[in-house]
Amino acid sequence: MMDQIEFVNVARESKEIDVVKMEFIQAESMPWKDLFKGYEKIYAITYSSGIKFIVKLLDLFEYGEIIFGNDEVMSYNLQEIMAYQLKTIERIRETMTKSKMDLITKIDNEELKLYVARKRLSHEKIYLLESSDGRKRTVLGSANMSQSAFEGAQRENICYIDGEAAFEWYMNSFKEYKEDCSDNISVSALTYADEDENIEELPVMKAVKVQKALIIEPQESFDDDVKFVMDVKNLAKKFTPFVPKPGQSGKTVLIPDEIKKTKKRILDAVKMEKEIRSEYPQLVVDTDEKTVTLNGKMLDLNPNAGEIRQDIKLFIQYMEGYQTFHGDIANLQRRYYEFANWFFASPFMAVMRDTATRYNQHLLPYPVFGLLYGQSKAGKTSFLETLLKMMIGQKLKIPASDFTRSSIESLKRTVQGVPIVVDDLTQARFTQHAIETIKNDGFGFNEQMIHYPAVVISANEDVKAIASEVTRRTIICRVQAGVTNTELVKNNIVRRTQREIGTAFYREYLRRMAEAIPRHLEALRSDENSSVPDILATSSQILIRIMKEHYEGVLPSFIKELTLDDYFNEKITGANAIKTIQNAWAVNKKLFIVRKNINQLTYNAGQVWEADRLIKELPEFLEAYKVRDSVIMRLDRATEFFAIKFRRFF
Repeated sequence: MMDQIEFVNVARESKEIDVVKMEFIQAESMPWKDLFKGYEKIYAITYSSGIKFIVKLLDLFEYGEIIFGNDEVMSYNLQEIMAYQLKTIERIRETMTKSKMDLITKIDNEELKLYVARKRLSHEKIYLLESSDGRKRTVLGSANMSQSAFEGAQRENICYIDGEAAFEWYMNSFKEYKEDCSDNISVSALTYADEDENIEELPVMKAVKVQKALIIEPQESFDDDVKFVMDVKNLAKKFTPFVPKPGQSGKTVLIPDEIKKTKKRILDAVKMEKEIRSEYPQLVVDTDEKTVTLNGKMLDLNPNAGEIRQDIKLFIQYMEGYQTFHGDIANLQRRYYEFANWFFASPFMAVMRDTATRYNQHLLPYPVFGLLYGQSKAGKTSFLETLLKMMIGQKLKIPASDFTRSSIESLKRTVQGVPIVVDDLTQARFTQHAIETIKNDGFGFNEQMIHYPAVVISANEDVKAIASEVTRRTIICRVQAGVTNTELVKNNIVRRTQREIGTAFYREYLRRMAEAIPRHLEALRSDENSSVPDILATSSQILIRIMKEHYEGVLPSFIKELTLDDYFNEKITGANAIKTIQNAWAVNKKLFIVRKNINQLTYNAGQVWEADRLIKELPEFLEAYKVRDSVIMRLDRATEFFAIKFRRFF
């Protein structure tokens, strides 16, 4: 087919490309087997592949080596490599089982070697064929190793070159990639059925055993073409709520009227986004340069000491104003201050989460959702407004009616740094939209977003229970204190604070946090660091340091150093359940059945929905379960958790 070939080898450091010069001889049609017939060995690199077709192809050869690559956008951190390799192996194993295909015998007999990529694969699809009589063929083009590619189901560009020169040139490329970027799939990896047991048999893990050490280098920045793929995917997600939905057949029928409606929906959404973008501030903290901009303007991070002192004084007066409330005032002040500490630190959470994801670290210490809920007239709305005034000098919130997963994620792509406050969310909307939004841990990673905002939800007692998958990702603040209408009208502290308080205190805080965060980012990147970088602890230390330097007087008891444990230990996340059980035990012990002989405590919640609510809030170690309207748990652990000496009551 081709007999004149010129290979151009170009120096890599010059950033030039390898070019293979060919001459067109002719085009011909043939069955796919004729392309491969007459050769005993095959060496191939392929992206996607059909396992059934691979077996058909391998039946033509006595020996084969195949590298499976991946054409998805990946950063190639360890967790993505593991996930890709595991799913590739599962796919091979499942197809083998269904079709009674015995690739394992071929591997055992050393007739076949399979490899799976651990680094970004080139765009090559190469099939190198070799016969015992010395003939060699190179097949290349757009075709992956699949039935649809080689049986005419889709258009492909397939070429072949016979001869030694092309074979050797492409064989060098194959060997280089095999040694550099791929791991061997062993028989044990294909025979383990259990996903968890299979982890140690993953090719990347086996490579570590052989090589003693392996360096995984995540891709921290993406080229323009990869960014384009991401942009297309993100834009598709953006269009999803506005385009017509497929019918029962799965097909989408477009008519002119539907096109007009789609256009209007998109234009309305674009208009709203522009309005939001112009109205909502952009707070960008550059931890490398130690600078902060608000709406594109550089902030003064060395504010006047007198202004800092005034802001601190007003904030403490505001917090002490809760003394006029009724209920658990001390708890309200303590929890509000803990919430403020996270709220102030929230502009740094996105970059911490991005780095943690790239270096296979935990995300839970860096929450980007906050829930402030409890009885009405607890000052929740005015509290959040005051925090925003301290951060950026203005009050902003979006109504609960605008809260959907798509709208919030669109806002998170629009707003930078400043928490998005959603006011007065109902239980129905929380359940329908908030839970899935909160559980989306991968948000912003592929787009390399490091300034997206936290989302703060306020709600009344309408939100009855928070499931564990939410509590471990969210800063929860439940308040059980309030004020009467008359007292609310008379209270002038809120209005005066919001009128007079400035941003000096927060700008001083930003400067010190911007200096501290690089140390935490470096700790996330380091394999030697065993402890979790706790930026909530750092934040509270900085707040106290600034207050002690500028406040004239003794700081209130609710202002204290905090750690992650103050937000996420079981006594905190289960505080509402603890109070429910303690109150029930104090008022009516007949609601409990204590069985010491089987280490069991039963609590009659009275209603099925109340038992459901309680189950959601109890920690896993209680091993709690529900039978109708009763909650059953381990007695010994319940005794410690609820701080009650449960005994039989007659």
